[in-house]
Amino acid sequence: MNIRKRLRAHPEVHTGALNDILFILLLFFLIVSTLANPNVIKVSNPKAKSDTKSKQTVVITVDKDQHIFLAQKPVAMEQLETELQAYLAKETDKPSVVINGDSTSHLGTAIRVMQVIKKLGATPVMAVDNNGQK
Repeated sequence: MNIRKRLRAHPEVHTGALNDILFILLLFFLIVSTLANPNVIKVSNPKAKSDTKSKQTVVITVDKDQHIFLAQKPVAMEQLETELQAYLAKETDKPSVVINGDSTSHLGTAIRVMQVIKKLGATPVMAVDNNGQK
């Protein structure tokens, strides 16, 4: 009579090292995603209840000092139409131009930019921030 217990092998995969690697990768991607911001020019967008999602051709930024940037390149208001026309000539369907304006900038500058965009046959879209809405 065999009373001894048989030692059975329990097949287990030890994942301690894998958990450490996954944690480090997660931390790395979180840090990198906060640094990779396509909007290099910092502006505080006005707040809104709805979000503006649109396929954007180009981004025009108006900062608080009324400086205009066309795809992160400073442009004078007088040359905006000719510079923007070069960007819009590459598009086949109706392009949309996102205006990224600072909440403290003058509304007149954004309206003049919108008029130039409409004159060139594109759709102007105003970028707003819906974070922190009440």
